[in-house]
Amino acid sequence: MVFSSLTFLFAFMPITFILYYLVPLKAKNVIIMISGIVFYAWGEPLYVFAMLLSTAIDYCAGLLMHKYDDNPKIRTACLIVSLLMNLGLLGTFKYLGFIINSVNAWFGWEIANPNLPLPIGISFFTFQSMSYTIDLYRRNIKVQKNPVSFIGFVSLFPQLVAGPIVRYEDIQNEIDNRTITEKMVGDGICRFITGLGKKVLIANNIGMLWTTIKETAGFDYTQLSTVTAWLGILAFTFQIFFDFSGYSDMAIGLGKMMGFNFPENFDYPYMSHSVSEFWRRWHMTLGAWFKSYIYIPLGGNRKGLARTIINLLIVWTVTGIWHGASWNFMLWGLYFGILIVLERLFLGKVLEKIPPFFSWLYTFVLVVFGWVMFDAIDPTTVDIGVMFSQVFTYIGALFGANGVFIDNTAFSAIMNYGIIFALCILGSSDLIKTFSNFIRNKAPQWMQYGIPVVQLVVMLMSIAYLSTASYNPFLYFNF
Repeated sequence: MVFSSLTFLFAFMPITFILYYLVPLKAKNVIIMISGIVFYAWGEPLYVFAMLLSTAIDYCAGLLMHKYDDNPKIRTACLIVSLLMNLGLLGTFKYLGFIINSVNAWFGWEIANPNLPLPIGISFFTFQSMSYTIDLYRRNIKVQKNPVSFIGFVSLFPQLVAGPIVRYEDIQNEIDNRTITEKMVGDGICRFITGLGKKVLIANNIGMLWTTIKETAGFDYTQLSTVTAWLGILAFTFQIFFDFSGYSDMAIGLGKMMGFNFPENFDYPYMSHSVSEFWRRWHMTLGAWFKSYIYIPLGGNRKGLARTIINLLIVWTVTGIWHGASWNFMLWGLYFGILIVLERLFLGKVLEKIPPFFSWLYTFVLVVFGWVMFDAIDPTTVDIGVMFSQVFTYIGALFGANGVFIDNTAFSAIMNYGIIFALCILGSSDLIKTFSNFIRNKAPQWMQYGIPVVQLVVMLMSIAYLSTASYNPFLYFNF
């Protein structure tokens, strides 16, 4: 079922927030719980039970850990059950079909594929729920005995289906005792509008160019001109940033309006000067999750260089697999893992010594190559040879391998999307933030009135766009 999230969100939010602000503090978590379940059920009326099952398993595991606090065996058993059940849900819905298709292709078998639809956001809510039992096992947090509060934590509708990944540790003090101030509400509204504009006005529009180029090529990139190839993958490079960071901004804004301080998820990643820095700035909550629950338990960098390299490659392979059930995602994860290992070995020191422009260019170009692996490959292919062929063909087109530098498709794209590209470049840097801070802190009072006017215009333009658009999917709903 297509999850028309933004359309439903605008119909859903006013009622939710009116009730949320009217009820007393003790009842607010009830509103959060109900609203989260309704929001998820709107897109996944059947698979809402998968989300509730994950929640129930971890809630019960937490209670048993608390009850048998002095019994290590029972505590460990509870943790294992939680991990197995959550990873089992994730594996069944997300990876079973891919595994069956791969095995059938490799061995000539005919195992029936159940073709289970993927519950939206399953990678997010399972990781979020698992973090509770892991941290409780480590005794980093206190048990949550109130089922309403725990279900509310997992089903917080602002970030339920596409992050940021909010660990219980992040909001344990706010889940049962939070204060909602006028400033938080005001800041939340501004942040929500920023995210909405990123998604609706920029990501949706620049994404149309990439969709057109990819669909026209049909994964055969031998006819792309050099300029068309660059415009296409740059369009996706900006689309995925504004789409995902836009959703994160909206979630953080809605969280503030409800009294929560969700962790940041993006910090201008395309301004990075190394691949390692890029991944400290991109999808920061996922990186923190893998660091806390995989990299450090494996030994991190505490057991020598060889073990550190192995640990990094394991984490990045898992990162790729987390993003999707296809070989290209595993390739994508390993690609970044290898680059980060090389930077740790020697490239990092080189990047520190060269002019900043060249370290930025190195990073940006390699990230763009990564996006080729991420989205320019046919996700249905299980033939690794075909996958590599598509990657190298597209990257070859970027460097003129097809013998055509520019064509009519490129000229048309430049004419139609030139302004959007300019907005993408501006919006992916911190220039707007720096200028806004200058106006707020140092500009005359009359200039400061311009900020809410701009936000109002962005809001109205976004609503106008939504009124004519029939489909506004978020890319990360598929993860």
